[in-house]
Amino acid sequence: MSALPLFPSSWISEEHRMLQDSVARFFKQEWVPRAAEWREAGMMGRDTWLQAGANGLLCASMPEEYGGGGGDFGHDAIILLEQAKANLSGFGGGLHSAIVGPYILHYGSEEQKQRWLPKMASGELVGAIAMTEPGTGSDLQNVATHARRDGDHYVLSGQKVFITNGQNANLIIVVCKTDKTQAAKGISLLVVEVEKADGTLVDGFRRGRNLDKIGMKAQDTSELFFDEVRVPVANLLGGANGEEGQGFFQLMQELPQERLIIAVTAVGSMERALTETLAYTQERKAFGKTIWNFQNTRFKLAEVQSQVLAARAFVDACMEAHLKGQLDAARAALAKAWTTDLACKVMDECLQLFGGYGYMMEYPIAELYADARVARIYGGTNEIMKELASRFM
Repeated sequence: MSALPLFPSSWISEEHRMLQDSVARFFKQEWVPRAAEWREAGMMGRDTWLQAGANGLLCASMPEEYGGGGGDFGHDAIILLEQAKANLSGFGGGLHSAIVGPYILHYGSEEQKQRWLPKMASGELVGAIAMTEPGTGSDLQNVATHARRDGDHYVLSGQKVFITNGQNANLIIVVCKTDKTQAAKGISLLVVEVEKADGTLVDGFRRGRNLDKIGMKAQDTSELFFDEVRVPVANLLGGANGEEGQGFFQLMQELPQERLIIAVTAVGSMERALTETLAYTQERKAFGKTIWNFQNTRFKLAEVQSQVLAARAFVDACMEAHLKGQLDAARAALAKAWTTDLACKVMDECLQLFGGYGYMMEYPIAELYADARVARIYGGTNEIMKELASRFM
């Protein structure tokens, strides 16, 4: 029985479908067999990034002139959907390709694009963005990390936490204050190349712990420390004129896509959860019949299917708008908040139908359940998303 007879998503072209088939096959054959290994290690190795680059999984929407795939955001979204369906939450490629890459493409100088984007596409450079601090989450205007100008360099000091790709990243966009007397207008984005040519870390930079999380066990989420790290002024993301104080505007422009990424991933993970639960309930027997044959099971999964279909339709509408450049911050915030809240409910309903086995990590539903929870927090908490959306009502 098919889990989800989905209506075709109008934004998915034939080219997207070809990519979808290729990516799904790659994940199934190459990475899913290694998933337990990466969960145990707490991260995916640097070699996987080179493999991802060689197989077209990185920077799919970056222009070909910068080494990318020459596609649109739909190509990135297809990879994210298939990654979620494959239950590979440890791979930070979505952040690398569809968050870090666009900051450089949209706000970097031509020299910066030529220097960094091709190596991001190949996997030689692994990207991260360092926003959150121990005392500052969603309130980005009040970050404490600061950079003072010293000739042709900035001297960067501060601490960041919960940074995706933190153990693997060697190209990190750091949100910092270049003018501590200002709030939003004092924020700039500095791109820090944290490794020297020989692979050792630059002076003053240190990776902290690979954090032990409830879920997303294979993803390296880390603390990062900057102690008077010297960063060339040429690494400022300030547009053609290299202006300080553009960071907050840049962040606000890019956050809608980040939130759409989270919504896309939530939909993919819900679809996988429903598929797993249908298969399990049709095989598992209790009291002489399959779990599926109990009316409560069928009613529960019919409800879940309606929720997943509704979420897919909402995200499809957001995808269409975004591909036309029409997705506003309020709609993106609602999509992120609603789909991630819903994903947690869906995972809970599905896990319940597995009984005790649903609580065992050897079953994919347990990992899906644990991984889903953080999506209501990162990218801006859902409470902040609702506050933001309410301002435009």
